Amino acid sequence: MADVRDLYQEVIFEHNKNPRNFGVLADHNRHAVGHNPLCGDQLTVYLMVDDNDVVQDVKFEGSGCAISVASASLMTQILKGKSKQEADEFFQAFHDVCTKEREAEDVPDLGKLAVLTGVRDFPSRVKCATLAWHTVHAALEHDEEGASVTTE
Repeated sequence: MADVRDLYQEVIFEHNKNPRNFGVLADHNRHAVGHNPLCGDQLTVYLMVDDNDVVQDVKFEGSGCAISVASASLMTQILKGKSKQEADEFFQAFHDVCTKEREAEDVPDLGKLAVLTGVRDFPSRVKCATLAWHTVHAALEHDEEGASVTTE
């Protein structure tokens, strides 16, 4: 069990230190700002969504704790090529696992996101892990003018 936890911590550390898809997506057509007042995490998610509601590209910028940044980094890798509906379903499944409404084993497509499901034992950390997902959900629901979302 210690080896698995070490691997999980290694993945979170690596994505926090070298977040994937970090920065402004210059040609985005949707964006949203997310804030977690409890931890101080704040990020902006930028999306390029095509006419068929498929996420063609996604980037984020901002600052936050290691869990928040790692979750946003992992999320950007998962969402490219997903439809809005698939992204919403993925968000709901991840949220359900983090809040103990489902078991991680019941969501086989979690992939590396499974490393973040340990937050379920620390309720204040659930908001850190799900902030990027709440933010991308808000971006998908709004047009180019953007949206703002908070975990509170």
